[in-house]
Amino acid sequence: MESNTPCGCDTAPRLIFPCSGGADTGALTDRAARALTREGSGKMACLAGIGGGVAGMILSARAAGAVLAIDGCAVGCASKCLEKAGITGLHQLRLDALGFEKGSSPVTPENIEKVCAEARPLLRGSRERCNVLEKETDHAARES
Repeated sequence: MESNTPCGCDTAPRLIFPCSGGADTGALTDRAARALTREGSGKMACLAGIGGGVAGMILSARAAGAVLAIDGCAVGCASKCLEKAGITGLHQLRLDALGFEKGSSPVTPENIEKVCAEARPLLRGSRERCNVLEKETDHAARES
């Protein structure tokens, strides 16, 4: 059933979860997330809280207008933590898919901007995310 009521996805926070792993690519995810936060494209959030099962953080992520996991490599730890916590409709940005390799990807302003440029469109209004949230809300209403 289609609703004419605005969903709120445009005003809900856009959360960014970098892996912040130990390699240079992990450091690059962290610095890009901080840069995106500074410019107002989204808000960096605590992946450790999600992995640790902190209920309030998980609820905030589930209610976000957009959720972006920035993974430094193909292992995809950030995405896996979010999925394990039941956060659906997330976007994943993997640095290896952009050509970055562990051990040879210095954290430079140019590399940070390359990651940010790929992340920005993923953080803008996401009707896909909105549809996921509507389905979850509708399902929960039917169960109650």
